[in-house]
Amino acid sequence: MGSTTFTYDYSSPVAPSRMFKALITDSRTLLPKLLPQFIKEVNVIQGDGEAGSIEQVNFAEASPFKYVKHRIDEVDKEKLVCKYTMIEGGPLGEKLESIAYEVKFEATSDGGCLCKMTTKYNVIGDFEVKEEEIKEGKESSLGVCKVVEAYLLQNPQVYA
Repeated sequence: MGSTTFTYDYSSPVAPSRMFKALITDSRTLLPKLLPQFIKEVNVIQGDGEAGSIEQVNFAEASPFKYVKHRIDEVDKEKLVCKYTMIEGGPLGEKLESIAYEVKFEATSDGGCLCKMTTKYNVIGDFEVKEEEIKEGKESSLGVCKVVEAYLLQNPQVYA
């Protein structure tokens, strides 16, 4: 099994602790509320939502995928780091065995944060993941960040 890793950053004027809470620790509640046209629901189907848990994201009808399952590998609320792995559904199947994610929020001098995202595609056989093939997924992730950021800017008391 080979792998290909991509890294990208997202800069936000929102404090790192608020972005972490919105996108990581409370995402099961917040994302279906903010993005009902894409995310129907997020459920913990095994565990307590911490490391070792399995969560299932069910997508809305318009989505190209019905669902994905993630295994939560690490949630560090002090360092504002989350690691999780897509283990079922979505784009997985003939070419991809799993996709591992690491999301890290770092403070910036202006009071905002830099969100660093690393995605590791674990492939089956000789398949190679090219950057243009993951463009839609990357843009979708950045779009979620922008929606959450806008919500937090409009609601400064949330996760403060």
